[in-house]
Amino acid sequence: MVAIVTIGVLSLQGAVSEHLASMNRVFQVEKQKGKAILVRQPQDIDVCDALIIPGGESTTISRILVNSGMHDVISERINQNNIAIMGTCAGCVLLAKELIDTKTDLRLLQAMDMQVERNAFGRQKESFEKSIAIKSFTTPYNAVFIRAPIITKVWGTCKVIATVGKEIVMTRQSNYLALSFHPELADDLRIHRYFLEML
Repeated sequence: MVAIVTIGVLSLQGAVSEHLASMNRVFQVEKQKGKAILVRQPQDIDVCDALIIPGGESTTISRILVNSGMHDVISERINQNNIAIMGTCAGCVLLAKELIDTKTDLRLLQAMDMQVERNAFGRQKESFEKSIAIKSFTTPYNAVFIRAPIITKVWGTCKVIATVGKEIVMTRQSNYLALSFHPELADDLRIHRYFLEML
């Protein structure tokens, strides 16, 4: 872990303030020198050791990333392998190399060896909470799923970290972490702490 950490939270859609608050609480609890900041433009990414991509509408987020120039900046950091990224819900979709829905103009970041299906658990009314087992966690985690994607396939060095039944909902590859659910909506800080420990 680097000595002083800056974690950016992409501030386009989703529970941005909740991710920011969760990450800053982890810094405080762990007595780790660092801060979480809002990322709204390409130059904001330059100062970040890590980036959180929250939920929202993946096509809209992708379009804003491309039009703002942030997509190119993030992709370059991925190519240089010098940034950690956690993607939740829509962020999980953007981290994938493949998408089942090929009719969309969504431009993926292609950071992780996985295929994703958007909204696979259903629409907003099918949102739910589920206690899940996460590898390396000693007790179950109460996960919140909202219009959640499913990780339909992994390969290469992408590892499955958690499932709901047979469905993959959390993966890790190197310093990238993808989740179908919303850890920022839980009081449990273990996933944000896990992400910090990845740096």
